[in-house]
Amino acid sequence: MTVISNAGPLIALARIEQLDVLPALYGETVVPPAVREEVLGAERKGGSTLKAADWLRVEPVSDRTAVALLRERLDAGESETIVLALELEADVVLMDEARGRRIAASRGISLTGTLGTLILAKRRNFIERVKPLLADLKEQGFHMGDALRQQVLEEVGEG
Repeated sequence: MTVISNAGPLIALARIEQLDVLPALYGETVVPPAVREEVLGAERKGGSTLKAADWLRVEPVSDRTAVALLRERLDAGESETIVLALELEADVVLMDEARGRRIAASRGISLTGTLGTLILAKRRNFIERVKPLLADLKEQGFHMGDALRQQVLEEVGEG
């Protein structure tokens, strides 16, 4: 299974100390260079965990023209993530940002994000409860409306 991640889910999961669900769920996770720089370039909670992650592989993007075209609407990480997903025929892309998700979906890319990853981790018994993790995400600045929060909780039987 080829899984490619944008920076958002990696940062969010690192901040709530749940990065270990990624290798448990997906094995290796691939990131393009721009995502690696975004995640590791700034001092962030969980940054040292990401630096040591042997399950995280950086893969360069070949089609720089496609990246440049996407850069007119998206940041570097999102642009490289979408192009790399197409190049590697990824099974799933981890991305939270709405604009990036819309563009990726329009290109036929299968998506999930931080919340979808937590739902899957709960279903596969890698985590016991999602509710406290949603509270932690909110405390760390993760944007999620009340309706979405409730939907996630109901989906995992914690609503």
